[in-house]
Amino acid sequence: MEKNKNRVVLVTGSSRGIGLAIASAFAAQGDTIILNGRSDADKLVQSVEELRQINPDNAAVHDDIAKHVHAASDLLQRKHKVGGFLADLSDYAAAQDMFKYITSEYGPVDVLINNAGVAYYGLFSEMEITDIDKVLEQNLLTTINASRLAIPTMVQAKCGCIINISSIWGIAGASCEVIYSAAKAGIIGFTKALAKELGPSGVRVNAVACGAFDTRMNDNLSPDEKADFAESIPLGRFGHPEEVGALAVYIAGAEYMTGQVVTLDGGLL
Repeated sequence: MEKNKNRVVLVTGSSRGIGLAIASAFAAQGDTIILNGRSDADKLVQSVEELRQINPDNAAVHDDIAKHVHAASDLLQRKHKVGGFLADLSDYAAAQDMFKYITSEYGPVDVLINNAGVAYYGLFSEMEITDIDKVLEQNLLTTINASRLAIPTMVQAKCGCIINISSIWGIAGASCEVIYSAAKAGIIGFTKALAKELGPSGVRVNAVACGAFDTRMNDNLSPDEKADFAESIPLGRFGHPEEVGALAVYIAGAEYMTGQVVTLDGGLL
């Protein structure tokens, strides 16, 4: 992938937290950025506006429930450097609609960052089946759906990059996060297998196994619990979302890297 090529970068689950930090890092490179949120249209619009400050060529927001998006309608008729699409990517039809929109407005996706996901903290034996389904769908199925839709144009172009955001718990497992750990382990296996399948076509697939980061996902921890957890990390702190963004930009430009799972955890594992 040419370094000075204006890439189309899709970051799923990017209206806040790590996903937004990743999108911001690519926006700073001059890439065209597509944000994706699952249900909070107002936050998605706000995040698009934030990225306009980094990449101010205007922004477009598309929403399959248009009444929830507060954007000038004429913006939707032009190409822009920053766009947004509200869709639950565990729904394959919704994911298809998003990719059709991206292709028509911006062109094929060059870099796909699969970051969408949810956490669940509690005993496995006490989880409702609906909770199990949600954790698997929002972490693993979203990654599978988005990748499947991005791959054809990447293969046709004989280049492209997929980066899957996993977790150290997908490697080591975590008590009271059993299904989350299983989903993130599935992403790691998916990454390694898909990299072998797509390598001959010039498409690279890698993953980042994140440790403890200062995001809303860790809001279930009390301040004392966070402090105790930080003490167990060799670097003595939680990670910052911007550090994942910097790593993702590096991986996207590392043209001989594929099938790798890069651990970013402050030395915890």
